[in-house]
Amino acid sequence: MAGETTSGSLADSMPVIIDSARIRREYPPVCAKLFEYHKLDENTGLSWDEVEFGRFTAQTVTETTRLTNYQQYADTLRTLEPTMSGLATLVTDKTYRRISKNAVAQMATLMQDALERKKDTDCLTTLDGATNSAPGTGATLSFGHITAHLANIEGNTTEGGVPPLYAIAHGWQWKDVADEITSGVGTYPIPAGMTEQVFRSGFRGVLDRAELYTDNNIPIVSNDAKGGVFARRGGLFIQGAMRKRPHVRDEEFGGGADKVFLYDEYISGERTPNAVSVLMRELLSDATAPA
Repeated sequence: MAGETTSGSLADSMPVIIDSARIRREYPPVCAKLFEYHKLDENTGLSWDEVEFGRFTAQTVTETTRLTNYQQYADTLRTLEPTMSGLATLVTDKTYRRISKNAVAQMATLMQDALERKKDTDCLTTLDGATNSAPGTGATLSFGHITAHLANIEGNTTEGGVPPLYAIAHGWQWKDVADEITSGVGTYPIPAGMTEQVFRSGFRGVLDRAELYTDNNIPIVSNDAKGGVFARRGGLFIQGAMRKRPHVRDEEFGGGADKVFLYDEYISGERTPNAVSVLMRELLSDATAPA
């Protein structure tokens, strides 16, 4: 055949070598780490059970008072039963012998990452179940919504929330609050203080007593996201059986294969005094991608 020989002419003879491999970046789990943690001990039944006692009422007693207004003990049982989550992989021996070592090195953490993501999203579902929600679908999140949620959590008459207090939202929700705080930039000098801090370092830290956390595992549905403001004691994370990762050999499949399973048992829930959602409130707001 007449003509010059270039790399394109012998493309079928060029070996394909995987020079690098990477894992698609995961957002770190946040929610479950902030809830009150309890371990369900072995041989103690299927569920974690907590008894809550109602309040008593004291009265004024004078010298002639006959104190016969007896206060009755009343209890309420709260029950959370952990459920199992898991995933499995099957990889043949031939696959391990032939694929790039760079790829093999990156495969080890994928199962762990998937389970951590599920645990986080399950916990975020608890925030979604809070009775009270603000500012609402399509609304812009602002500083005032956070402080209003905190005031209601700390000051309600059913059971006031106590620190630590947390606020979780998607990064696109926090962007609106950061814009509110730094709105003077470009028109007025940047005042020393919170505006300057946000302008230089981003929106993070503490806002009106609440520790702020960004959780980008929060799903965005129709340009809205649901985070939450809560007292630590308002959220419960119950660990059942500890995580296990069994390996099983299957010599009958494809000349030999490794099966790997990963299991975890847990449940997230809300602690609702007297069946009233007062220690946790939902942050539902617009989460349109910033321009």
